[in-house]
Amino acid sequence: MLRSPMARYTGPKVKLSRRVGVPIADTPKHTAKRQLTPPGMHGFRGRRAKPYGMRKDEKQKLRYHYSVLERQFRRYLDQASHSRGNTGEVLLQNLERRLDNVVRRAGFARTIWAARQLVVHGHVKVNGAKVDRPSYACEPGMVITMRDGVHKLVRETMETMTGHIVPGWMEVNPAELSLKVLAMPSSEQIPFDVNTNLIVEFYR
Repeated sequence: MLRSPMARYTGPKVKLSRRVGVPIADTPKHTAKRQLTPPGMHGFRGRRAKPYGMRKDEKQKLRYHYSVLERQFRRYLDQASHSRGNTGEVLLQNLERRLDNVVRRAGFARTIWAARQLVVHGHVKVNGAKVDRPSYACEPGMVITMRDGVHKLVRETMETMTGHIVPGWMEVNPAELSLKVLAMPSSEQIPFDVNTNLIVEFYR
């Protein structure tokens, strides 16, 4: 249960997918159609979303997908609005480059929460140095590796993710459990459908 806007959600993650009506994680538990039906006998059929609600849902979809707090999200949006380029595009780019998300996209962890755990517990290295901050921004040229102690766990995870597609902005070496960031990610390379224009409008 969310205790306050600043608290991190600790309940069943699948409820977050139900709340916004889309799978926020690419796992059967989240993608199953029955899990995306709103709570209630009839799933509140026929209720029309108002403009405010639509914008808020888009914002929550993105927050849940990257598992960031409201204050963190506002900070990312503020940074994006003061950067060159489209605010929504820059926002997605900055969220996508978070270290925990990079670990997830590489297929070293199945969900953003598992990836964050690897990072926080000190199992991830960037250019040979331990980094335990999930929000660490990865830049082109950086090499991310896993500590020897979690190699077995990561390999077992990767075996369960047959068909996982690694985005083109990174290069993964499965044998060494390492990845190299080749370029900045583009919105077309992000496997999550969200309308950033509605998100920007929500905060105006």
